[in-house]
Amino acid sequence: MSEELQFVLDETEEGMKKCITHTEGEFSKIRAGKASASMLDGVSIDYYGTMTPISQTANISTPDPRTITVQPFDKSMIAGLEKAITDANLGLNPQNDGELIRINVPPLTEERRRDLVKRVKAEAEQAKVTIRNVRKDGNEAVKALQKEGLAEDAAKGGEADIQELTNKYSKKVDELVVTKEKEIMTI
Repeated sequence: MSEELQFVLDETEEGMKKCITHTEGEFSKIRAGKASASMLDGVSIDYYGTMTPISQTANISTPDPRTITVQPFDKSMIAGLEKAITDANLGLNPQNDGELIRINVPPLTEERRRDLVKRVKAEAEQAKVTIRNVRKDGNEAVKALQKEGLAEDAAKGGEADIQELTNKYSKKVDELVVTKEKEIMTI
């Protein structure tokens, strides 16, 4: 196999791995009934004129499966943190006691669980579209190599390898969905 073709295959696999990593990150933001510090990952606060993730302005912990605590490094920021969490529209109700913010995570209703599963499936479909786009880019790169003199059978083999990678990573997305769906639907 030529060095250029191997490079295309490596680039294609790297793109698909990034897609899986991104999907895992998105799935971790979808709560499955228990409190998690990652639930607040998308929340930012105006910290001295700069929008900053709250994880960089406070200690976030989960003392039990139904509670998240947010303890700011700077006590004067507590009201801003509370407002940022409320404004993030996560369905969470922060309570400020002057020292730290407690967030009680309500148990999920059956309807909410189904909505979360739909969201997981939509995210998975987006991941598969991305994987197919990476496959398309890889196949185009192989065709470009073929125009530059790569043997036709080597090009066909490269496209077959890219399809194998696509199948492998699509299956991985399906496995992630099954795991996350089971996690969400378990009461």
